[in-house]
Order: sequence, then structure tokens, then C-alpha cells
Amino acid sequence: MKQVLAELITIGDEILYGQIVDTNTQWMSVELGKVGIKVIRKTTLGDVESEILKGFAEAESRADIILITGGLGPTSDDLTKPCMAKYFNCEIKLHEEALAELTAFFKSRGRELSDTNKLQAYLPACCTKITNSLGTAPGMWFEKNARLPEGQGKVFMSMPGVPYEMKRMMTDHVIPRLKAKYKLPVIAHQVIRTVGIGESVIADKIMDWEKSLPPHIRLAYLPSIGEVRLRLTGIGEDEKKLKTEIEGLSQKLIPLVGEYIYGYGEEPLEVAVGKLLREKGLTLSIAESCTGGYLSHLITSVPGSSQYFLGSMIPYDYQIKMRQLGVRPEVLEQYGAVSEPTIIEMANIVRAKFNTDVGVATSGIAGPGGATPEKPVGLVWIAYSDKHHTVTKKLQLSTDRLLNIQAASVAVLNLIRTSLPQ
Repeated sequence: MKQVLAELITIGDEILYGQIVDTNTQWMSVELGKVGIKVIRKTTLGDVESEILKGFAEAESRADIILITGGLGPTSDDLTKPCMAKYFNCEIKLHEEALAELTAFFKSRGRELSDTNKLQAYLPACCTKITNSLGTAPGMWFEKNARLPEGQGKVFMSMPGVPYEMKRMMTDHVIPRLKAKYKLPVIAHQVIRTVGIGESVIADKIMDWEKSLPPHIRLAYLPSIGEVRLRLTGIGEDEKKLKTEIEGLSQKLIPLVGEYIYGYGEEPLEVAVGKLLREKGLTLSIAESCTGGYLSHLITSVPGSSQYFLGSMIPYDYQIKMRQLGVRPEVLEQYGAVSEPTIIEMANIVRAKFNTDVGVATSGIAGPGGATPEKPVGLVWIAYSDKHHTVTKKLQLSTDRLLNIQAASVAVLNLIRTSLPQ
């Protein structure tokens, strides 16, 4: 079955200047993928007619479907409508149905339709108007080579840039029309989430497995701080068969990298760790120095975390480590705050103070200052403590402060995951 390809175009200088963030294309990509349409490119164009027209032509050469958002307002800098009319060589005329909808929209809000707003009822004569039930700018559906055999023509669809208006139009009108026009395949995804292993290392471990994948199933590596997600994407005609096939392939990863797999789908590590603590009926407390509360933030971002997380301390200063937490002065004096003996005391003491089953701790040099020749920026010690054992780990991270805080927090979550009693 022929894969139907889409290109997404956003129009507006404000996106290129970074004044607003494009969230539209991310949402559109997900929704199109659900119905079997593959997005091959996303393009942002400024408010320049020549660039917009060039962008339309290039997109048409690559994709079957071109979805456009933005530039549909009634002011002079909104160029999408005149560019669409020029590209499809048709004049802009007053659309009576659009005018009626626009008049009713303003009347429902107790306002008169101004001459400027009336301009939004003028549309290219060669387009099909798509109703905007939440705003004033109608959508415009264009077809090129519509008389070709089914699915061979090109579709251009222009929508408002306002996210909630675009989403309603996509859901109610655009996707149903695309499904009716094209014979679409099934696209299925499976995300395998790993932690504690680098992208290149995991690639080496699963090399033979990856080479054996059938042509209709592809693997993507999606690394983030401390983690690597493996995404399997399959294309076929039978959804149940395809999902079963992908599930079987993902299970073959367990003998290869199972110790690093902590979950599947969209569930982050803090949720997976919370589930383990809840299932085992264990409670947790934290003493975090270099992570400054970020680890506690991750844990408490999970709904229901109060069932297993009792609290934390942030003993950042030497004196606080000694007086409030209770680390022995001689340990700090002999080994320093960033050391294995100190981190062991921190994890053990916080567990005792909060009377929890598990205590964890962090201490390190987040940077950019505070380093010594023996203890460079990015050096972090973490520890896990329960009544059975204490586990420590030394990390050598980066020179970036925020990255170190985030990476150390992920490392502690993974240490909890791997150290909990079986």
C-alpha cells in the first residue's frame, strides 16, 4: 500500500523570531499518525510572499497533503489567503456563507461586524470553505489534479494558527475528509523506555536484532537526559496483526537489554519508580544537596506520590549537613561533602529521621564553580539506603549546572529502581 505523505507549514514571522512557540505541528503530527498519514517535513515560513509561494511549491513536490496554519487574519501582514489565491490562480471573492457565519459569530458576542473583520469572508473562489466553529477565519481546502485516480491528487488545507481553532477544524473536518479521500495504511508504534545505558552502547547490544527487523518496521533511538527511548514504528493494513508483530519484536529485546528497560509507552521514570514503591508497600525520604529539590519535584509530580514519599531535606551547606541532618563533623572534615562516606551517612540518616523504608541522597559539584583538581565540576555521589543494604554510585557528569542537576536526579531514580528489595 502506498504511504500517504504530509508536510506541515506554519506561517508567521513571530514563530521565526521565537516570540511564540509552534505547538500546532507537534499535535498535528500525532493526530495524522493515528490515521496512517506520515509527516515527512515541517517548515516555518516568514511573512514574505515569495518565500510562501516557494514553500508551497516545494512542499507539493514532496508530499500528497500540505497542511498550513497561520496568516489568516484580516490585517495586511496576513498573507496566506492572497498567496493561496495566487498559487492556485483564482480570484478572491466574497463568500456569502462565510459572511453569514461571520456575522452570526460577532452577533452572538454582542458586537458589530467591522469592515476589517468582514475581509475574512473573502475567500479564493477555487477553494472549499471549511467552517471555523470557534473563530472568525474559515479554513480553505484546495485540491490539485482532483480528477486523477483515487488518492493521486494533492490536497492543500489552510487553517487558523490559533491552536484550539485549528484542533477543532482538524478533528471535525480535515481528518474525516482525508480519510475519505485517501486509502490509508495502519501505523503502529511501540516505545521501549531504557535508563542507565547510553545510546551507542545500547545500539551495539541490539545490533543483530535491529538488522533482523522486517522492512515494514523501523527503529528510532530517542535519547534524553539519562535515558534512551527505543521506538518501533510499523506500517501495514491489519492493525491487530501489526501490533502483535511489534509486541513480539519488543519482547526479544529483554534478553539483550532487559536490565535497562523500565517501562513502555509514555510513562516516565518517576512514575515507574512510584509504582514499584507502591507495589512493595515501601516509603521514601530524600536528602539532596547538589540537586537542590529537583529530585523531590520529580517524585511529587506524580499523582498519588504521598502514598510512598514522606518528605525531604535540602542540606546544602556544611553546617546544615551537620546540625540539621546529623552528618558527623569528622566525616565532613576528612572526606568533604562530595564523597562516598558523606553520601552514605546522608542516605542512612535521612531514612532514620523520616522513619522510612528507603532513604536516598545526592551530593556533588553542579558547577560552574566550586571545583578542585581532585573534585571537578560534574562530580556527583548518590546513595540508596534500606534496612538490608546501602548502595552508592559515583557519577562524572558535564560542566553544565542544570544538566548535572537533571542527570543526577534521573540517576537516583534508577538507583532506587535497581536497588529495591526483590
